Order: sequence, then C-alpha cells, then structure tokens
Amino acid sequence: MAADSFYITTPIYYVNDQPHIGHAYTTILADVLARYHRLLEVPTFFLTGTDEHGQKVQQAADRAGVTPQAQADATVVRFQALWQKLDITHDDFIRTTEARHVKVVQEILQDLYDRGEIYRAEYDGWYDVSSETFVTEREAEEAGGADNPNLTRIAESNYFFRMSAYQEWLIDYIETHPEFIQPAHRRNETLGFLRKPLGDLCISRPKARLNWGIELPFDADFVTYVWFDALVNYISAIGYRRDDDFFAKWWPAQIHLIGKDILTTHTVYWPTMLKAMGVEQPRTIFAHGWWLSGAHKMSKSLGNVVNPMEMIDKYGVDAFRYFLIAEMTLGQDAHFTEEQFVRRYNADLANDLGNLASRVIKMIRKNADGQIPERTSHETPGAEEQAVWATVQEAVTAVADTVSTLHLDRGLASVMTAVRATNRYLELKQPWTLAKQADKGPLNTVLYTAAETLRVLSALLFPVMPERMAALRSALGVPQVAPQLDRLKHFGELSPGVPVTDPGPLFPRAKPLSSLQEQELPMTEEPREAPPATPAAAPTKPPAAPVPGVIDYDHFAQVELRTARIVAAEKIPGATKLLKVDVMIGDERRQLVAGIAMHYTPEDLQDKTVVVVTNLKPAVLRGVKSEGMLLAATKGESLRLITVDGNISSGATVK
Repeated sequence: MAADSFYITTPIYYVNDQPHIGHAYTTILADVLARYHRLLEVPTFFLTGTDEHGQKVQQAADRAGVTPQAQADATVVRFQALWQKLDITHDDFIRTTEARHVKVVQEILQDLYDRGEIYRAEYDGWYDVSSETFVTEREAEEAGGADNPNLTRIAESNYFFRMSAYQEWLIDYIETHPEFIQPAHRRNETLGFLRKPLGDLCISRPKARLNWGIELPFDADFVTYVWFDALVNYISAIGYRRDDDFFAKWWPAQIHLIGKDILTTHTVYWPTMLKAMGVEQPRTIFAHGWWLSGAHKMSKSLGNVVNPMEMIDKYGVDAFRYFLIAEMTLGQDAHFTEEQFVRRYNADLANDLGNLASRVIKMIRKNADGQIPERTSHETPGAEEQAVWATVQEAVTAVADTVSTLHLDRGLASVMTAVRATNRYLELKQPWTLAKQADKGPLNTVLYTAAETLRVLSALLFPVMPERMAALRSALGVPQVAPQLDRLKHFGELSPGVPVTDPGPLFPRAKPLSSLQEQELPMTEEPREAPPATPAAAPTKPPAAPVPGVIDYDHFAQVELRTARIVAAEKIPGATKLLKVDVMIGDERRQLVAGIAMHYTPEDLQDKTVVVVTNLKPAVLRGVKSEGMLLAATKGESLRLITVDGNISSGATVK
C-alpha cells in the first residue's frame, strides 16, 4: 500500500443483540480517524460490518422462532441505524452472510487444505459456549470446570489449522515490529500468551451440533468456525481474490481497531492465518480499553449498559461523539456516568466553545453590520492577537501529531485550550467597550481575530463533531467541508464582507445531575456583572502591614518538600482535570490528586521524579483521598511539573 493512503477497520459486530456504547465508541473512533485523514487529503477507506454466523446467532434465532438469516437481517438494521444516527462515514459495510465474503472464505479454506495447512483429527476436551472456543484443561479448571454452565465436555471429529507451526515466527515478528500491536502493554500481553505452547486452531464445527455457518468446501458435514470466518472480512471486503488492483491499493490495513477482549484472536489467530495464506500483515492492531460503569465493565447482566440512542436523543450526536473521544485515553479503560457526561458537556461545549461562538457571532451581527469585518487596521497583528493565534497554531500541530499517535484526547484538549485562550482574549480586549468608540479599527481587529480562531478550531473539531461544526462554519460563511491542514496555518483566510448568520445555540446547557453545580458562563457578548461586595466584619486587632511579595522565612521553612517517584496514575471518574497519582516517597507510598489531566496523560507520568509537598493535611477531592501536592509551573495555558535534575532518589529533601 502506498504510504499516502489509509485503510482503517473496526471489528465486525456480532448480531445477537443490541449495539451498545462499546460498539459506538470503536466505530466513532474509526470515523474520527478517517475524517482527519480526509482532512489531510489522504486517500482513505473505512470498513465496518457485522459478524452473522455462529452458535449465538443460531440460539437467538431459535428463541425468536425464526431462521438464523432472518435473525441476522432483523438485528443488522440496529447497527446500520445507529451508524447513520452517529454520522459514521464508512466506505463499506460488510456482512459475513454476503456471497462476496462466503466465496473468499471457502477459497481460502480449500487452498489451505490442499497445501496441508488444515487437517482432520479427533478432539476430546472442554468447549466454552459463551466464547465459542475450545479451552485447555487448565483454562477449564480456572473457569470452574463442570460447575461453569458455559463449559461443556465434547468429544468429536473436527478440522484444525496448523497454527502451532507459526509460533516462533510470530514471536519474532512481534518483537521486530513494535508498531504491530499497540499499545505496548497489549503487545507484552500477546508475547506472554505465546510463551506457552501454542496449539493448533480448530476451524470447524460439525453440522450435527451447529449448522449456521459457512460450509467447508472439502467436507459438507461441517461449517467454519466463526472466528476463522469473521477475520477474513478485512480482506474479502477490499477485493482479495476478486480485484487485485483494488486489494493492492488498500492492503495492508494501517489500523485494525479492536477492543482488548478480542486481542488473542487478532494478534495470534489472524497473523498466523495471513502468514499461511502468504498475505502481508496489517501495519497496526490497536486494542482500546473498556468503558466502565464505576469499577465494573458494562454488561447486560449487571444492568449498567449505556444505550447510545438514548444519549443521542437527550444530548445530541455531536456531544456524544465528543465525550467518547475526549474522555478515553486510547489503550486504557475509561469511566462513563451521565453525571460525568453532563459535567464535561457543560464545561467544554456549552460554557467554553458554545459561549465563544455565541459571543463572536452576536458581536459581529450587532457591531459590524452582520459581516466579517476588515482584518485589521494595522499591517501586522498586535501582541495579544499574535499570542492567541499562537495558541491556535499549537492546537493545529497537536491535532496532527495526536492523529498519528492515536492520542486523540490530547488533541482535543489542545483545541479546548485554544478555545479558552480566545475567550480570555475577548475578556482582555473587551470588544463590547471598543464598540462604543468612534474608531472601529480596534473593534474590527478583535472581531476578525476571534472569527479566524473559530474558523480554524471548527475545522479541527469537524471530524469529531461534524454536524455542529458545519453549522458554525456556515454561520461564519466558510466552506462546509473542513479545509486541508495547511490552510489552517494562515491567518487571514476569512473574507471581509461575508455575511454572518445566527446558528442558534450550538450546545444548549444541560441541567447538572448532582448537587455539585457548575459555574455557568454568560452566553452573551459581555461578561456578567459582578455582585456587589459584602462588607467584612471589622477585625478586633489590625493585622500587621504585609510586605508585598515577601513571606517570613519561618513560615516557608514549615513547608516540607520531598522528591517522589510516580509509580501509577489514572483518571478520576467524573473529573475532566483531575488525575489520581500514586508516588513513592522513599519507602512510603502515597496517593495524590492533581489537576493536571489537561496537560499529562497517565502514561506521560510513569517513573517521573517530581517534587511533592508532603506535610499538607489530607483532603478528599471527588471522593478520592489526596495526601500531598505536586509542584508545577504555569505560564498562560501551559503547565509543567517540577521535576528533578540528575540521579536523585525519591524521598530526598528539597531545600
């Protein structure tokens, strides 16, 4: 595949139930990555679809009193409807019951059988009905053996793929291609799995036990094991054995996006299958984490599954898309509660972005004849304009970088930093006051600068929130399709005189779900008037006059500063800015809460040696105990932790 093309896939989803937040997240993530690559004008192909064979589909059909095909046909529309509602821009949606897929699977099976890669043998052992896999005696014992209702003992004849022959090759390939399995801890997990002897893979099921599947071309009494069938979709959809030119254009895939629960099938089964077939390996298999409700994975049995349709109907599709991408650090688990969703929605979208768009558009319509004003009365922007534009350009660079590294939450954080910087720019320049002056040059400069930042930020956010950003871009009179990235680096792309329209409230504020009410920013062009001051009670004894900027040494000496090594970090559910950080201070382990989540990811912090205030009274923030404070330096929107230069062990005194 050419280096300038991009092929991305989601897993194909099993049609035995309703789609849930996990399905929605993976598909939205793939869609956002596909949209960003199209923004960069990279030829892009995005594949998703449904897995429609196997025992669970047959059982669901039996319960419903319909054929398995009818069951699949009735269920697949739920996924297709959700993808339409989520504004997913896939290039193809493949179903494993389609003839184009079935034929390719059978041709692969026949070829492998003819070359001795598949053989028939007797099997006597345990079978896991829930995962539709054979398991070892040890795995069965660990899962409860005969006491586990999902485990059953089976003795039958089956066909096997010689997967064990590729164990050493696969280990070597993974070790010499670090980008192949991401993130790194999932690569290590696969290598750990491969340290044990790798058995051959049973790739058939007798029709006497299961008849819903692709029939083996060399034995009509058997159907294909669902995973051997399903994984082939990644190549059958793009012309393998059907259209050599189309296949060569897109394969190998740049990214297979998967959930961590199907890691082994994708990083062991699939690579060995491709190796036996003589097909090149995909570039990267990326396993993301789970969405958790509290401390638990979402599941029907626990009754904590989030229905994407309900969230979309309540808050809008773009807000839902934004939350999922902004909240999860790719590769780690993330927490979902509606209260947490509303908090981020109000803070990022209603207060910050929505407030900025409302201010700028209202002021242009009110004070610039409803048109984009002249760019500036000066040849070059002033210091304040240059500063806010620099923050916007940092967001452009950050988004480009995070698309390639898949840390999209960091990219969105940089965009929101630029949004807040532009809001502060308006507070500093006070265009509502400038509007009262006879000379409109300074006012026009401010309004044009703010509108230009919205032009760029709306383009950066377009892949995540296409509908709302299209509305904003339309209001500003700029193209609906986000421009290529280099157009975002030039100040002055907006054309003066273009009419500005009112898009209405982009993100109406949602009612907070808890007693912890968030501060509401004004949705007008002017800041809310401060409440009148309340006179303080007169002190009984006048305090000593302080010297500005000076403290007594004895007071400073009471602060205990020690070096500490960060050993773990994670996001705090419901908090957008807070991380829980575990540190070792000498031999003592402590837990801290730090407001640095907008500047550092948990992975960034691992093994850093930092400076901690250790003699603070413990506090509880968002229900998490904090036993100290990290020291950091700030300048504008930038924040950096105070770290230690040189080889100083944790627990050292800072003087």
